[in-house]
Amino acid sequence: MSIQVSGLTKVYGEQTAVDAISLNINKGEIVGFLGPNGAGKSTTMKMLTCYIPPTSGTASVGGFDILKDALKVRSKVGYLPESNPLYFDMYVREYLDFIGGINGIKNRKSKINDLIEQTGLQKESNKLIGQLSKGYKQRVGLAQALMNDPEVLILDEPTSGLDPNQLVEIRKLIKTIGQEKTVMLSTHIMQEVEQMCDRVLIINNGKIVADEKVEALAENSQGQFLVEVIFTKPIAVTELVNEAVTIFEQRSDRHFIVSARKRIDITNGIFRVSVTNENSVIEIKDLKRDLETVFRDITKN
Repeated sequence: MSIQVSGLTKVYGEQTAVDAISLNINKGEIVGFLGPNGAGKSTTMKMLTCYIPPTSGTASVGGFDILKDALKVRSKVGYLPESNPLYFDMYVREYLDFIGGINGIKNRKSKINDLIEQTGLQKESNKLIGQLSKGYKQRVGLAQALMNDPEVLILDEPTSGLDPNQLVEIRKLIKTIGQEKTVMLSTHIMQEVEQMCDRVLIINNGKIVADEKVEALAENSQGQFLVEVIFTKPIAVTELVNEAVTIFEQRSDRHFIVSARKRIDITNGIFRVSVTNENSVIEIKDLKRDLETVFRDITKN
């Protein structure tokens, strides 16, 4: 495992920002770390990168404990924080050379040239960082995160401020990086998660409330299957609903979207209603919700 977390907790005064979370992330995985503002995403990332210590619990990154081997963890991790703290009075190449020196990188000139090409900074590489647009500042932040050729890349809102063309390029870069490294990224852009990530972790009120493959999460939110059904004649809602089946949405008096924890409960319910009322089914199909809808359903309470 590249990242192993067990019971990780962070308390500020009377507020529990991260509440005994546990998770594992393997090498070669790109994992989307999602949650509403204030859910505990950035706090978790700061603990994993040894910027702040946990109140309790354990975690290891690249095989090293975040408390006992903090320096070794930092040598294994590339980190792009949400705030992206850059030195605005330094030139791009100068800044990357400075970061390379801190990391003890040999052949820094060659490494910097590679990173500038990787992150699409060629045209801006001789400018002051303070003169760059927000999107290009994000690219500089990503380049510094890759400077030490990390095993694990932790990115907090990495595509913030990028234009549509830049988004495509950076997503492609992150996906390429994820073939050899472990990538954990937070974002509020659901389309980004669907395009880049293998897995989704959702944190809400400091707790992990979902840990699924992207496809599985979209198909089965919190164990609820959705089926769209259209009858030939109107049907009373009360005839469809029972202890196992609920109405997710009623579109007309004969057109419903129903949900249940088991697909068979929905099928049996529809069959029973059809036979009892001599009411044929025109159409029945399983529904796959988009990730944004699933996210809202999981975190709204």
